[in-house]
Amino acid sequence: MIRLLIVDDHPVVRDGLRATFTGEPDIEVVGEAGNGREAIDMVAAHDANVVLMDLRMPELDGVRAIRRLRETAPGTRVLVLTTFDTDSDVLPAIEAGATGYLLKDATTDELLKAVRAAHQGQSVLSPSVANRLIGQVRKPQRGTLSPRELEVLKLVAAGATNREAASKLFISEASIKTHLLHIYAKLDVRDRAAAVGEAYRRGLLD
Repeated sequence: MIRLLIVDDHPVVRDGLRATFTGEPDIEVVGEAGNGREAIDMVAAHDANVVLMDLRMPELDGVRAIRRLRETAPGTRVLVLTTFDTDSDVLPAIEAGATGYLLKDATTDELLKAVRAAHQGQSVLSPSVANRLIGQVRKPQRGTLSPRELEVLKLVAAGATNREAASKLFISEASIKTHLLHIYAKLDVRDRAAAVGEAYRRGLLD
């Protein structure tokens, strides 16, 4: 039997989700919570083994609740169900330990299958979320500069032009421009000044 806890700060959403699982022979809704703090307490109180978790909630949001549950109830699977699929929502939730990530436009059949799959420890991702994760994998690793990129950035921070940096490193100006583009992507910035400022903030430059 899957012991399911529903976590969402909107009562009408919780009511609708509870109705979705009513009558399923292998799923029992053991409780509802309106925020992450309540969810942590209720997982322990009701021995829930699957949590259907919203992300943006008062008191304690979904990501922090997932992180806490990974420590206090490592055997409990968390399936995110939310409206948001931006990188700033998806990546922290997956990194925190979510087993799956669905959007609230999922069909009833998709939701039922996802809960059962999560109970088995299988990862379940909505198509848009899967595409975002693939996109992140294909991007240069964020925040990690190669030794050459760091050399270029140090020269830029010291006020060198592209031509001057190319001359000092014995490479072409085109190579400097390519390195700068990679630096911008990794630091998530758009120009030289922002790259230097972000590098100082992250401790890449001193």
